[in-house]
Amino acid sequence: MLRRNDFLSVCEVWELAMTAKPPAHTLSEAERTQLTQLLADASRGDSTAFDRVFPMVYAELLDLARRQMRGATSHTLQPTALVNEAWMRLAVAGGTVRDRSHFWAIAATAMRQILVDHARRKRRVKRGGGRDRVDLDAVDVSTDDGGVDVVALDDALTRLASLEPRLARTVELRYFGGLSVEEAADILGVGSATVKRDWSLARAWLKRELDGEAA
Repeated sequence: MLRRNDFLSVCEVWELAMTAKPPAHTLSEAERTQLTQLLADASRGDSTAFDRVFPMVYAELLDLARRQMRGATSHTLQPTALVNEAWMRLAVAGGTVRDRSHFWAIAATAMRQILVDHARRKRRVKRGGGRDRVDLDAVDVSTDDGGVDVVALDDALTRLASLEPRLARTVELRYFGGLSVEEAADILGVGSATVKRDWSLARAWLKRELDGEAA
């Protein structure tokens, strides 16, 4: 069960994420153009195009993996292993990726799912003992016990998705994917103002949910 200190820290992290800049891209303009072309070729059925994407984006995928695992205190997965497992999932979806922003959104979602699945498996083995927790000190937010239950966060987002899918997707894109408001708006097919409003509503809903678990 989340304690109130845990819940408050999560909300503070989301506040930071809302105003944070998206992760810096290391690809040159020419490489970004090439990546866009390869994704377009893959979507048109070129079976070799998506294979050529991996070496281009490996460094950025590794950075995304480290951000997804920010301060995870009991994960035995290494960022490189997370990238490799996520890539296997991405390869399955390769032909459906529309563009660069869509690619990073799918990558972030795949990594989040892998981490949560890993945490759930460990919990089943321990039969209720020790949960994977995220050390919020890694994002400059102090807590009393050093972490938040990543499974509880995922459960809350799943409940939100069953009620308001777009709000949950906004959290995934902005917080887990690190996308800008504009990038998230493009993927969701809405305006930037709508993304900002959905982000605010999602945080308020999640606050109430986690507050109930913390009580």
